Amino acid sequence: MNGNAELANFIYQNSQMGVNTIKQLIDIVEDNNFKKHLQSQYKEYKEIHEAAKQSLNASGYDEKGISALDKIKTYLMINMQTLTDKTPSHISEMLIIGSNMGVINAVKNLKKYKDAESDLLALMERLLRFEENNIQQLKEFL
Repeated sequence: MNGNAELANFIYQNSQMGVNTIKQLIDIVEDNNFKKHLQSQYKEYKEIHEAAKQSLNASGYDEKGISALDKIKTYLMINMQTLTDKTPSHISEMLIIGSNMGVINAVKNLKKYKDAESDLLALMERLLRFEENNIQQLKEFL
């Protein structure tokens, strides 16, 4: 796999984690205002996820999603962390931590793959800006 495919696959996996996590949380959250916010996040993660998939497929690569084990671990972690506290404040805190990890990984990958195709770099930067924006917006729910 070349650098372009590696970067596209990172974007694919990162956005897949966002899609899966937000989808699960939408079913858990009871606050309607917070649920609307999560639905907006879900839509953007889904668009980025689809764009990364199209980029991989157009280059002749199959997308390598998150492993089944990682999906199960994340699912269980979310269920355990929201078992006793489903408040927007608690869930926002969880999401901010996840988005911070996303920001760190995005910056690292932008530096690592600085010679990648411009459309992939733009998609990576879109994901980075989205994660940074999520952090700012989620602070309102803390």
